[in-house]
Amino acid sequence: MDKHRLDEIAKEWDEILADFFAQAKLKPQQILVVGCSTSEVLGERIGKAGSLGVAEALWPSLYAWCEREGVFLAVQGCEHINRALVVERRCAEFYRLEEVTVVPALKAGGAMAVKAYREFEDPVMVEEIKAHAGIDIGDTLIGMHLRPVAVPLRLVLRQLGQAHITAARTRPRLIGGPRAEYPA
Repeated sequence: MDKHRLDEIAKEWDEILADFFAQAKLKPQQILVVGCSTSEVLGERIGKAGSLGVAEALWPSLYAWCEREGVFLAVQGCEHINRALVVERRCAEFYRLEEVTVVPALKAGGAMAVKAYREFEDPVMVEEIKAHAGIDIGDTLIGMHLRPVAVPLRLVLRQLGQAHITAARTRPRLIGGPRAEYPA
């Protein structure tokens, strides 16, 4: 993919992230899970044309937004590593997540997981997480890593390159019965 198109995708991504963070209202030390098929961004079938170039175009803005907001980032790998996630060790320790042994690769983990593993200060892999919000680029099925109850976010841009975008935040479960009261 040419540099001009990668720059366009990076610009779209930054717009998506600005919209997402405005709607998600994440608090510091909460977790954002991101699943990304770089193949789908390129208009190819998921898992068939992974691109480190696309991951490199998306990474700076994603990482900067998470750092600015004080949010932990978890990057989901593909099905070939059971959708394990790359996180910073400080996130794993803070949330007492169980570390697993695998290193993401382009054909087993995907380009975004590879990029996160290379860029994080002290990356570790975890098998599961209960994130407070998520962004799914290319229908990678991040739902298994979201806390209940997921609330869809309607982003202005619903596509990145050729990939479908789905985003959600979570909220605590409402419990009780007809006499229960809930905050506004």
